[in-house]
Amino acid sequence: MAGNTIGSEFRVVTWGESHGAAVGATVDGCPPNIPLTETDIQKEMDRRRPGRFSSASARNEKDRVEILSGVFAGKTTGTPIALLIRNADADSAAYEELRDVFRPGHGDYTYFKKYGIRDHRGGGRSSGRETAARVAAGAVARKVIAREGMRVLAFTRELGGIPAKVISLADIEKNPLFCPDPEAAAKMGEELERVKEMGDSVGGILEIRVQGCPPGLGEPVFDKMD
Repeated sequence: MAGNTIGSEFRVVTWGESHGAAVGATVDGCPPNIPLTETDIQKEMDRRRPGRFSSASARNEKDRVEILSGVFAGKTTGTPIALLIRNADADSAAYEELRDVFRPGHGDYTYFKKYGIRDHRGGGRSSGRETAARVAAGAVARKVIAREGMRVLAFTRELGGIPAKVISLADIEKNPLFCPDPEAAAKMGEELERVKEMGDSVGGILEIRVQGCPPGLGEPVFDKMD
């Protein structure tokens, strides 16, 4: 299975399945002498964890990150950084009825057609659980770009057709939906509860802003920033 690596100068490989022993990431290309601890990464993992609101996943993972390599005496060494996140709350029995059933809109069918085998337990590699590894690796990337004076902000611009009309960056962390408009955030929460009772879901729009980005990054034709 290819396609598990992203990046060129700063490369990230994620690995693991939803109901396997663990998920994780290997970060290659991180510069040396950058202060980095498990606590730095854990701050980002705690923001990702479900349980912040009732419409989130019922899975209760602690998402404790272990740094296995690439860091010595609290600083990166320039060698690959291995990050491990153990799975502790995977109930595989709940997925037994899906062993021979392909869920509409999921990766079940395409995975089976491509590889001739699939892990029906929680979606295996196509589970949202994989994003835990991305967040851990992203925490390392955040430390790298901070050294260059850059900052990345992301927030919920719209959810279920409800837009954030007021963009107050100071309010992003004040609600579980990371919405910069408190009034819109309350309406979004009500909408999520409504569709949850219906057994349905809704889409949304995220906005990402980069502050302090130097000019000239990327290339003019194919390797652009976007």
